[in-house]
Amino acid sequence: MLQFLEDESPHPYRVPWRVDRVHDSHPLITHRGTEPADFVRVFRSDGPDEYWGRVVPGDTAELCLCDGDLDSLTITLSWFRAGTDLEYVWRFVV
Repeated sequence: MLQFLEDESPHPYRVPWRVDRVHDSHPLITHRGTEPADFVRVFRSDGPDEYWGRVVPGDTAELCLCDGDLDSLTITLSWFRAGTDLEYVWRFVV
C-alpha cells in the first residue's frame, strides 16, 4: 500500500550517482552526494547482481559489462539513505 511521506527537508533529495561512460563496457559510477549510501546493490537486467555495501561520497566503482548485450542492458542501483529505512532505486541504460 502506498503512503504519503511528510517532507522533512526543504529541498528534494537528488540522486547521488553519476555515470561516466569512459569505455563502452566499463562505465564508472561515482557517488556525488553529500551523505553515505547504505546497502547499495547493483542489479543487471541480464543476470548477475553485485552488493557494494556502504558507499561514501566521492567513491567510484567500475562496472564490467563485457559479457552483456549493451544494446538491451539496464542497470538498477538500490540503496538506503544513511540512518533511514527508506530504500531508493535508480535505473540507467548503457
